[in-house]
Amino acid sequence: MYTIHPLGHSIRPRQTNKQLDKLRVNHQATAASTAVDFASDKQIGKEKYPLNRLLPLLAFMLSACTTNEAPQPTAAHSPVSTAQANTPSFVAWLDTQYAQTLDFSPLKKTKQGNKEDYGELDDVSEAALDQQLAWRRNSVSRMRRAFDRNQLMPEDQLSWDLWLYLLDAAESNRKFQRHRYIFGRNGPQARLPKDLINYQKVDDIEDMRAYISRLNQSGRYFGQYLERAKRAASDGIRAPHFDYDRTLSEIKRVTTGLPFSTHSTDQPSALWKDVTTKLEALRDRGLIDSEQVEDLTADAHRALTQVFEPALQKVAAWHIADRQNISAEATGAWALPNGQAFYQQRLKAMTTLPLNADQIHELGLKEVERIQNEMREIQATVKFEGSLGDFLRFMREDDQFYLPNTDQGRAAYLQLAESYLDAMYKKLPNYFGILPKAKLQVKRVEAFRESAGGSAHYARGTKDGSRPGTFYAHLLDMRAMTVNRLENLSYHEGVPGHHMQLSIQQEQDGLPRFRANGRYTAYSEGWGLYAELLGKEMGGYQDPYTDFGRLSGEIWRAVRLVVDTGIHAKRWTEAQAVAYALANSSRPELSVRSEIRRYFHNPAQATAYKIGMIEIQALRARAETSLGESFDIRDFHDLILGSGPLPLQQLSEQVDRWLEQAARHE
Repeated sequence: MYTIHPLGHSIRPRQTNKQLDKLRVNHQATAASTAVDFASDKQIGKEKYPLNRLLPLLAFMLSACTTNEAPQPTAAHSPVSTAQANTPSFVAWLDTQYAQTLDFSPLKKTKQGNKEDYGELDDVSEAALDQQLAWRRNSVSRMRRAFDRNQLMPEDQLSWDLWLYLLDAAESNRKFQRHRYIFGRNGPQARLPKDLINYQKVDDIEDMRAYISRLNQSGRYFGQYLERAKRAASDGIRAPHFDYDRTLSEIKRVTTGLPFSTHSTDQPSALWKDVTTKLEALRDRGLIDSEQVEDLTADAHRALTQVFEPALQKVAAWHIADRQNISAEATGAWALPNGQAFYQQRLKAMTTLPLNADQIHELGLKEVERIQNEMREIQATVKFEGSLGDFLRFMREDDQFYLPNTDQGRAAYLQLAESYLDAMYKKLPNYFGILPKAKLQVKRVEAFRESAGGSAHYARGTKDGSRPGTFYAHLLDMRAMTVNRLENLSYHEGVPGHHMQLSIQQEQDGLPRFRANGRYTAYSEGWGLYAELLGKEMGGYQDPYTDFGRLSGEIWRAVRLVVDTGIHAKRWTEAQAVAYALANSSRPELSVRSEIRRYFHNPAQATAYKIGMIEIQALRARAETSLGESFDIRDFHDLILGSGPLPLQQLSEQVDRWLEQAARHE
């Protein structure tokens, strides 16, 4: 666990890495070539994709650097200050609107450390979703009546545009509301227990009563989700067979052990252990007596056995009965009603750009080829004889790249992640002016939702620091977790990746709350992937095998562009997607199979990473070219992170405003 202390700005060193600069220049040239190919003959609908809107691709053409040695800055150009560029009344109005959106989701309030509606669960019915959309339409109408966009400061005009963007996204999502799979991966059957265990903080007796109240509402909560799954099925929309199996497996794991079993010698379930541990903590602090512990324990027991478990068993029973309607061969979005339009909607939502499946597929193929050439350079460095395919298999199978599949091996994995993060924390002030205040912890995923080869992920902490951010790792099978990829994974999920980005965005007091707590996948995952490469510039990956791990991470995101579009637009089978991924990456087979099923479950999400990374790299190259010797990497990073999450179009416009401002001050 780490705490970051703010440092002064009097020293502004710019550490450089000639090898990285060379890689970046080569990358820019390749991306520029790719952009020309796309702009020349690819279309969306009946109109050609306008050149000036190919943001993540064309920017490399305009701003590619031509020297390996980065210039030393001679003057600092500070990013746009949101605190000084806002209209207070408009920001206050937006904050009241955001507070009202949180009233629709008590669980989101809890995740933010807000104990309002602490004993309530969200209304997740279709009727409630319609009410939320109607509210958002009304909110935009009221904004237009109350404010004149032309009279707002530029930063507030951006907030205005983003509030409209959220309405447009909600309208678009409504058209395909039933196309999003309810259960399966990250479904409510595991998500609610996870949220209660990790976010339901119990500081007094009322907090425990709120916990039990939520358990008592779980019947309604799971029932609403089940009704939505049934309605989707009636429309011919069903998740793949492995999502049904995962749901049943997770329900079994959540409801195994006390108090769901009748044998007093059984181990407690994860939820029961959480309830009793939190009750014991209250008693040990003298906040409740033994009689109250007994009464609350009985209340929790009834809620779990008479409400929570029966509701989950209804979900399980429906999945068992409906599974006979599922094909043994998983199919992509193309097979759903109006599936082509649904997938295009998801691509736009995830990338925040109007790219189509063919464009993304071709970009993926070219990126795979480019990264493989860099992999061959490392293969030559370590003097491995054979083809790249042979080297990939060696990296996938050799024992030296794995820790033992034991508790000791898992502990060593977590400790190694902490050591990488500890070293990276010390280097942050050389590359960032704004530093995160929130602490970071590395944890193994809870047993009831852990899967072999599951993706590592990050869960943000609270703004006040009462709950740290968490880098989660699936360690069920250590043969799915190569050690040489752990360094770049730590940078992606921790610092300078997700923990840094998400902590800074919610710690910015000058941002409207909806922006400080928002998320755009291409921005956040693009930053995470950019952070992996930035780790090399910051002195990481000293071992060529860990540098190969970095390339393995990047090529995997390029592979995603190919397989996601292959699955959902080109009708690839699961076997085809797995075969392509294994042939073009060193990722362990267990992990590959788990990831491919993830892409079936959540169409287009996997495309956001590489598209976002390319755009951030392009924006940096544009800034370096525009500012020349005045470019300071800390200012650029502070602008990207200090503006909060943005769609890529708006992020590009924000950088342009910064550069224009810098030009006026020269």
